[in-house]
Parts: sequence; structure tokens; C-alpha cells
Amino acid sequence: MPVYYNEHDPFAARWLRNLIAAGLIPDGDVDERDIREVDPSELRQYTQWHFFGGIGGWPYALRLAGWPDDWPVLTGSPPCQPFSTAGKRLGADDERDLAPVWLRHIGELRPPVVFGEQVANAVGFGWLDGVLDALELAGYAAGAVVLPACAVGAPHRRERIFVVADAYGGGLEKPQGLQRGRLGARRRGPWDSPRLVRTEHGTYPLEPGLEPLAHGVPARVGRLRAYGNAIVPQLAAEVVKAWIEARHS
Repeated sequence: MPVYYNEHDPFAARWLRNLIAAGLIPDGDVDERDIREVDPSELRQYTQWHFFGGIGGWPYALRLAGWPDDWPVLTGSPPCQPFSTAGKRLGADDERDLAPVWLRHIGELRPPVVFGEQVANAVGFGWLDGVLDALELAGYAAGAVVLPACAVGAPHRRERIFVVADAYGGGLEKPQGLQRGRLGARRRGPWDSPRLVRTEHGTYPLEPGLEPLAHGVPARVGRLRAYGNAIVPQLAAEVVKAWIEARHS
């Protein structure tokens, strides 16, 4: 299998397998081990590596951007709980800060391109400085940008740091038929006429297909956790396309 997925949560791992079976993301192996238990030497036969796979946001975003399934790439969205306003905000002192483990895997596997993501609050904890320093020490040209989900028409801010790392001297051919796009361009989508939910705290738009206050929804807790931890693929796709255009224009 050319593609490796690592996802420790069993519910999300099943979700990944369902997406693979439906042909929505590349075929591959789903590994449910904790990333700290994975030896990078076991993974050298793969072409793509998706750590903290969640519900397949990064591989789906790559396809949206026109990235071929056989192009090498490594992605990851390390856990946000150490930096989230809803958590204890322990930062690097939180055992769930797994970015250092992710970075060690990058150093061992040496992919030509890396895409990463984290909540914007992590900037204040020094997370971004540490990640960029580690990537540059590993021989990558690295940069980052903070973008909100509303940049692609989603009805919420959901600001995230997107990290891009490019190996010095590495190169990939530009895929045929790639559509040029502008980062953050407004485009119509399933969010253009959002339904609203009214609470005592205010009125908020619902994400497509998500009824957070509904009872009786199958696997409701798992679904809410999966949605909450997921990236917006349409936004990540704009970041990927921007890299392709900058690297191969």
C-alpha cells in the first residue's frame, strides 16, 4: 500500500476505513497505534504518510488540490488540546503535545513536502517557533500562515495555523490540469445558506449535516469529537494549491 494513515482513536480510524472503501481518499493502511509506539523504519515502503489522520481531512484536501495519490507527502495535525482555549493550556508541558514525535518521524522519513496544521492559539505558546526551527534544522524551507475557515465560505472563523515545509533541492512535476486558484478566494459551497441554531448565548450557524444539540444521533459523541478535531479540507486545499503554484509556476 502506498499510503499510511495513523489514527489512535478507534471511531475515527473506522471513519478513515469507510472513506477509503468509498474511494474518497487513497487506498492504504490504517494504523491505530499511538504515534509514540510507531518506529519510522516500519514505514519506509509508503509514499504518503498521514499522521493524526482524524476523518481524512488532509488526504481529501490533497485530492481537492489536484495532488496525485502517488506523489510523496507527509501531513499531520498534532493534538490541539494543549493549546486550545477549552483546555488546561499547559502547552509543551501537556503530555498530549505530540508535535515533537511527529517532527522526529519527519526527520527519519525525509518526505520532500510536509503539510501541518494547529489551532491559532498555539502561536502564543511558542509552538510555531519550535516547529519551524525543527523543520529548518532537518533541512527544510518552512513557512506558515494563519487562515480562517470563513476564507472559503464556511460560516465560522475556525482560525488555524497551516505549516508548509519543502526539502531543499527536492522537486515534483506539476500535475496536469491543475486549476489555478487564489489563496482565501471566496467560493460558493454547502455553507452559503447555513441553518442557524439559537441558544441563550446567541445565534450560530450549523456546520453542514451537524446537529450538535440533537438527541438520538447515532455515535453522537464520537461524531462531535471527530468534527471538532477535523480541518476544513477546502481551506487546506487552497494552501496545497498555493504551494504547488509557487513551487512549479
